[in-house]
Amino acid sequence: MLVGVPKEIKTHEYRVGLTPEAAREYIAAGHQVLVETGAGLGISKDDDVYRAAGAQIAADASEVFAKADMIVKVKEPQPGEWVQLREGQILFTYLHLAPDPDQARGLMDAGVSAVAYETVTDRHGGLPLLAPMSEVAGRLSIEAAGMALRANNGGRGTLMGGVPGVLPAKVVVLGGGVVGTQAARMAVGMGANVEIFDRSLPRIRQLDDMFQGRATTRYSTSSTIEQAITDADVVVGAVLIPGASAPHLVTREMLGLMKNRAVLVDVAIDQGGAFEMSKPTTHEAPTYEVDGIIHYCVANMPGAVPLTSSYALNNATLPFGLALANKGVAACEEDPHLAPGLNVHQGKIVNQAVADSLGF
Repeated sequence: MLVGVPKEIKTHEYRVGLTPEAAREYIAAGHQVLVETGAGLGISKDDDVYRAAGAQIAADASEVFAKADMIVKVKEPQPGEWVQLREGQILFTYLHLAPDPDQARGLMDAGVSAVAYETVTDRHGGLPLLAPMSEVAGRLSIEAAGMALRANNGGRGTLMGGVPGVLPAKVVVLGGGVVGTQAARMAVGMGANVEIFDRSLPRIRQLDDMFQGRATTRYSTSSTIEQAITDADVVVGAVLIPGASAPHLVTREMLGLMKNRAVLVDVAIDQGGAFEMSKPTTHEAPTYEVDGIIHYCVANMPGAVPLTSSYALNNATLPFGLALANKGVAACEEDPHLAPGLNVHQGKIVNQAVADSLGF
């Protein structure tokens, strides 16, 4: 199979679908790899490094889309990309279709078989291809919050860890999954006062054991969230319903309960956002203000650290990508964990959670 890797074109997206090392694994398995020129520059890998790994270099993206049997990307295809996809081709990337009906229709019209990283499962019920970027985004969320809190960036002027004699920032983390755990770990490490919310009692017990008193765990209800955000300096939205739109845990009305110029960091923005007033932003203009509250809603947070992110992602996606390259879409029929990853096939949405969210 000819595996194509176009350069990412989303604003300030520097990751790459295949690292040179991953490309070499595909080639060793008997496949060809075609990489758009400059696709690896964001991770400091030029075309010669890919050539040394055995890959071919394409002059532009159109050549990659025209020739490849399977396209491997990082972010969802943009409008100019999905029109280049075709029937019989496999697309393997993050899709996040639930809040994006235009992209869904574009992929359906193209006839492509689109496999989404974020809905592939493992035998433990986890999301192994989402987890690496969730780890990165969770950690970055606290770095982003710390920057947004600074007065020169429009924030309250609060130092995350405080200093002797002055209280640290209070950080509320909504969701105790991978993102929430990593966010809490970073915030605790910086000396913040941290509360983690979740609705799974077994998970709450795990988090309580994990943090051993360094963070407080709470059961998530509208009332407990309202109580917590009234004196919060930072609220991190880290909820996830696989394939579906994220619930709005903080409404616009609730913003009036918060401290002036507190910060909301919405890591769930790819799935529509955990806050009612969330809208996607970019690294170029990451924040905006609503009712005196700073919103940080960058939709590709891990793109800011592409070297770490690309290798972490490739470590996870490689075995699944090789299975698709070896067997085509039939790999989804044979592997019960890869099967949920198939979101679009033969012009239809074939993942139930995604279809429900889109109303298809």
